[in-house]
Amino acid sequence: MSQVPSRDATLVADLSHNALVAVSGDDAAAFLHAQFTNDVLALEAGTAQWSSWLSAKGRILATFLLVRRSDHYLMMLPAELAAPILKRLSMFVLRSKVKLEDASARLARLGIAGPNAAAIVATHWGSAPAPMRSVERDAGLVVGLDAGRFVVIAPASHASAIREKFASTESAGAEAWEAAAIRAGIPTVLAATQEAFIPQMVNFELIGGVSFKKGCYPGQEIVARTHYRGGLKRRMAMAHIAGDEAPKPGDAIYSTAFGEQAAGQVANAAPAPGGGFDTLVVAQLESLASNDLHWKTPGGPTLEIRELPYAVPKPGPG
Repeated sequence: MSQVPSRDATLVADLSHNALVAVSGDDAAAFLHAQFTNDVLALEAGTAQWSSWLSAKGRILATFLLVRRSDHYLMMLPAELAAPILKRLSMFVLRSKVKLEDASARLARLGIAGPNAAAIVATHWGSAPAPMRSVERDAGLVVGLDAGRFVVIAPASHASAIREKFASTESAGAEAWEAAAIRAGIPTVLAATQEAFIPQMVNFELIGGVSFKKGCYPGQEIVARTHYRGGLKRRMAMAHIAGDEAPKPGDAIYSTAFGEQAAGQVANAAPAPGGGFDTLVVAQLESLASNDLHWKTPGGPTLEIRELPYAVPKPGPG
């Protein structure tokens, strides 16, 4: 395991563990709007949103960043899911004027995160975009995720030149970038957790990834019923696990109240500065309230629940 950057480090990370799918054509907006959980028609050029694609049963197949450019859309999602998602999504194009393309080979992806990230971005792009906004220059497109995290998308031929612009930052890999996402409370569905969660279980409506005002999309009835009628039994929390053994997405989480039956599972995990691992876990509300969670076995390592950077509603009757 590589050295973990400190929490106050400003880093630049290679995001090649994420793929880019380009969607274009006259019907692209309407097509994506009818498939995804967010309001694609509301996206203007120069903006972005978190979104997800669900099965008919309301279970998440993929979570992703959707960026609107002047004449097409870019979906950034885990590379391990790109090919199957692209293939499955293509099945719904039918007669629509929509082109789907894996653009990963021609477009480089870099992430900039940390307390000085906005200042560095502003130096080279003229300004640091606000969250879910983008700025485009000859050197490429930069998208603001939040005050301290930015994604740069540029032609692959420009990647080396862009890296040189960030010579003052600490180079980091996928784990450091994922750790920053975990601290921001942004979940990523991977192959190990496909179809394990409905959007509300991973707080997706709390980070702006679900629109409850748009029309139908696959799984919409389940998402809407949970939102308006309640009954959500699991939520996502951030937690720390001590030790040297790395938790993996899909690993079981246990609680005394549920005995030998798993009370939840790990969604994401990454090495933490100072040791151990920061995680996002989805668990039964009862077990989260009792703060009695253990990894892998009922008597396994304890999960130390930590506060998310956004408010999570208290459970209602259901």
